[in-house]
Parts: sequence; structure tokens; C-alpha cells
Amino acid sequence: MSQGHVRVDDISIRFKGKQGPVTALAPTTLHLAPGSFTALIGPSGCGKSTLMNAIAGFVRPASGAITLDGREITGPSADVGVIFQQYALFPWFTALGNVTFGLKRLGLPKAELHERAMAALAEVGLAQHARKYPQELSGGMKQRVAIARTFAFGPKVMMMDEPFGALDAQTRVVMHDLLIDIWQKHRATVLFVTHDVDEALLLADRICVMSQAPGRIIRDYRLDLPRPRSLRAQAEVLLPIREEIISLLHPSHSKP
Repeated sequence: MSQGHVRVDDISIRFKGKQGPVTALAPTTLHLAPGSFTALIGPSGCGKSTLMNAIAGFVRPASGAITLDGREITGPSADVGVIFQQYALFPWFTALGNVTFGLKRLGLPKAELHERAMAALAEVGLAQHARKYPQELSGGMKQRVAIARTFAFGPKVMMMDEPFGALDAQTRVVMHDLLIDIWQKHRATVLFVTHDVDEALLLADRICVMSQAPGRIIRDYRLDLPRPRSLRAQAEVLLPIREEIISLLHPSHSKP
């Protein structure tokens, strides 16, 4: 059986509001092929993070189903890793401690936990900073720890919720390169939520655009381009798509 095949089949998500039920996600279908890298982009509040949280098992759909390799997702599991914008590191643990803590669910011997955590930190270039606490690390370094912690236990699927949104432009470029290198090595299925059209174009092989709330997917672009990418070098292909996506994200675009 293939690994990391996600099927989101006609799900809708509703929450309780002060005035009654609120539809956070209109009926949505999305299939993610194993090892693919998909960017999800849309207006603020359209349901991007809600969809991601549903795939991660944090939110139950009101209708429809989500499966991973044929099994319905009914809650969080080690098969689906999540990386958030705000790092979510424990301040009382070192970088090594944060990665090790994430691995404890695997029930490995202590020596193997240490070896695996150090290997993950080395992969993101932080082996020499393993004993530092989060407050001693820059924003980019904190996100490297978060990436190491998540990839260390070998998830089939990676949910990334604007992971580089809080970083400066120069650091984001470095993190883009790092992420692509690690993804190409591990080949987890990635769903990358972003507000940044250029980021989506540079990173993903597929871009799904969502409508205004209640969101649904209204356009699906496939990018068969080599990496590393450049908006300037590959302008003939990327810039027309960029303009289309920006137009779709404009508030005047028709609602579902």
C-alpha cells in the first residue's frame, strides 16, 4: 500500500457560534499523492488552517471523511506531523530536549532516542546548538528545531501552517532551501499553508487556492518545474500563475 496518500472527500466543518452554527469550511475535496508537496493559499479566515487541522486529526468534519492510506483519520497520530508558525517549543527543554520529547511516543531506548534526536538536529544544521534553550536561539533556529522534532519520528504526512511567516525575508530564503532538502530526503506528503503567493510558487509542485469564507478549493495549479526556482528565471511560467492567484485572492472575487 502506498504511504502518505491523503484523501479529503467532500468534508464540511462547522463550529458553534454565538448566533448558531458557523460553517468554517464548505464541502471540500482534496487528494494528496504520496510524497507530494502541495501549497494551500487563500484569503484570511477562509478555512486553510481549519482544513489542515482536520487532516491532522485535531478537528472532526461535520460531514464527509478524511483517510490516510485507506484508514479514516479520527484523531492525532504519529503518522501526521504538524509544524506551526510559533514554533511550539518547550522553553524549559534544550533544543535536544525538545526533539527527544517528541520522540518519546515511539518508546525507543534512551540511547537510541538521543542518537535519533542528534541526527535530526544535525540534519537541520543545529548539532552544535543542541544544548541551547529556545530563548538562546534565533527565530530561524527555533523553527529548525521544530522541523527536526517533527521529521525525527518519520511521519507520513507533514502539515505546515505558515511555518516561516514570522521570519525575516533573508531567513525565509534559507529556510525554504532547508525544507526542500529535507523533504526531498524524507519524501513525506506535505501540505503547506501560506498567505505568500511567491512562497507557494517557489516551494510547491501544486497550489490549491481557496475561496473566501466559508472556504472551498476553487483553483488547482500543477507546477512541473525544476528546483531551485526563481521568479525571474522562470517568469514565463510563474508570473502568469502569480497574477491569476492574486486576482483570485482579491476580495471582489465571487464567493462560493
